Amino acid sequence: MAITRFAPSPTGYLHIGGLRTALYSYLWARKTNGEFKLRIEDTDNARNNEDAVKAILEAFTWVGMPSDCEIEYQSKRVDIYKKYINQLLEEGKAYKCYMSREELDALRAAQEAAKENPRYDGTWRPEDGKVLPEIPADIEPVIRIKAPLEGAITFEDGVKGSMKFEANQVDDFVIARANGMPIYNFVVAIDDHLMGITDVLRGDDHLTNTPKQIVIYNALGFEVPKFYHMPMINNPAGKKLSKRDGAMDVMQYKRDGYLPEALLNFLVRLGWSNGDQEVFSMDQMLELFDPKNINKSASSYNAEKLLWLNSEYIKAVSNDRLIEELKFFDLDLSDYAKRMEILDLGKQRAQTLLELKTAVTTILDVPTQYEAKGTKKFVKEDTPVFLKEYLEVLEKNKDDLYSVDNVENITKPFIEEKGLKFPQLFQPIRIALTGGTQAPSVYDIISILGYEETANRINSALELGFGKE
Repeated sequence: MAITRFAPSPTGYLHIGGLRTALYSYLWARKTNGEFKLRIEDTDNARNNEDAVKAILEAFTWVGMPSDCEIEYQSKRVDIYKKYINQLLEEGKAYKCYMSREELDALRAAQEAAKENPRYDGTWRPEDGKVLPEIPADIEPVIRIKAPLEGAITFEDGVKGSMKFEANQVDDFVIARANGMPIYNFVVAIDDHLMGITDVLRGDDHLTNTPKQIVIYNALGFEVPKFYHMPMINNPAGKKLSKRDGAMDVMQYKRDGYLPEALLNFLVRLGWSNGDQEVFSMDQMLELFDPKNINKSASSYNAEKLLWLNSEYIKAVSNDRLIEELKFFDLDLSDYAKRMEILDLGKQRAQTLLELKTAVTTILDVPTQYEAKGTKKFVKEDTPVFLKEYLEVLEKNKDDLYSVDNVENITKPFIEEKGLKFPQLFQPIRIALTGGTQAPSVYDIISILGYEETANRINSALELGFGKE
């Protein structure tokens, strides 16, 4: 049974890299009948953003990945952290450091000049027989933990395999600032232990934090969880993902017309696979996902793949679901008699819900202008004559226009009788009914609009001369 967590900092909105991490954590917990927990790491008061917290929680609601426990906020747990800091001080596993910022900067500059890795030199580290400097009166100390001076810190990473950090790669790092506020690596270790986290899945940008957190686990006698460090998501050029590439607020994907299932399906494949399978339901993800199979190399964001997946999900979900989704985009088809037919038609070519809305409104909205290029090409001198004749045929059969097949069976004999080519009739009708030439099949449009609306639009276009000057 795996207990996992996702722990965003509310300094910005939830981006897709974070959502992928959360998804993997969620899948692994669910698959093992464990728990997925959400924690908001909001101890940095200067950078926290309440709107970002709301957006993060909204994103998790949208994608359907709830926390299995009450959401934890680090800002409400400061007393807990201070208790453990005091414990480490009392046990001699941490100490107060009075080195000033100027002294630290000078130390770093000297080490860099000597081509050494910058690290704290242990000036205030208590040792047997060591005489510490006199405590300055004007400096509030930070708290540093005693890191091992020799040996190595090792752990088995579920993605990267055996990891080893020599002791000289981890100095006596700060665990609490001079104002008493504990530092990230310290509170993460405390929280993961107290929340019972068994498996930590996160991006490999956190890899260098892991030995520091293990130092804290060991100092407090806590069991070290299993770590899985996942390669990052790159853009198609192999560079860091930017907003332009897709690294935007997760809720922007909703605003852009993506279904949450499509986004999760897209993300699960950015670093994990099951043969050549591309489309995964949540049930299939839960059945097949194993963090041991996370790719060791970085994945590339592919906007075309996401669009394709989204189009597949739009086709697959129920029309009732699409009606509810379109309400977000200010389109309510609930009371429209032909709602099922118009959705069946529109979703065949729509890649996003925004495109679906456009496909629907292209048919529903009465055109206020007509495409000049199409009108010039397809509306000729004899066009009004056969359009009026065609309307007479539709009127005679107006009770049968509910069916696409019926419209086709009524229209084809007319075309043959008049010796017309299909574009001669269909393109002027498309322009009259929708304002443009790229709408779906005329048969479909007429069957959805019915005789009265079809006749009104064609007559209106004829009266206006299709907008020709």
